[in-house]
Amino acid sequence: MDATLAERLDALLPQTQCTRCGYAGCRPYATAMAAGEAAPNRCPPGGPSTLANLAATLGITATPLDPSCGEFLPPRVAVIDESVCIGCAKCLPACPVDAIVGARKLLHTVIATECNGCELCIAPCPVDCIRLEPTGAPPRSAEVLAREAQHHRGRQQHHDRRREQREQQRALALDDRAARWRADQSTGVEPA
Repeated sequence: MDATLAERLDALLPQTQCTRCGYAGCRPYATAMAAGEAAPNRCPPGGPSTLANLAATLGITATPLDPSCGEFLPPRVAVIDESVCIGCAKCLPACPVDAIVGARKLLHTVIATECNGCELCIAPCPVDCIRLEPTGAPPRSAEVLAREAQHHRGRQQHHDRRREQREQQRALALDDRAARWRADQSTGVEPA
């Protein structure tokens, strides 16, 4: 697999991390295309221009969007019905660009200017209070898509760093708790 080719393909993708292509995000899809394991027609959020650019980068003829991946749609944004939201916070970690704000047991809302319309927040919601609505914006040009992709990539990288930090902190806390428990067991002291 050509890492440089994967990077060039990844740079062409919209960075929604929506998984509609069948891969865990834009980078895994780009890696699969570079390895010859995926066709460049599996990205609904990218639109026809992205599919054409992917095919050109691979040196092959562009083909229509694979219908199993969905359809091209106008720009959309998530909206939370705050009268139904129970504050479960299950949508927060699902959002790859941290466009949803709120805290457990409190209402949540979407920062519309940061939402990339990936739909990943919809499935974890137990009360179906999230829906996608068209933004009313016209179809985006390749230049606009590239700017948005760069912005979304940065937000997704920040999201991933925060998730890794939380996981490391949790692992350290569990290790500390286990060490205290073992110390208490060796001394015969009942844990508090």
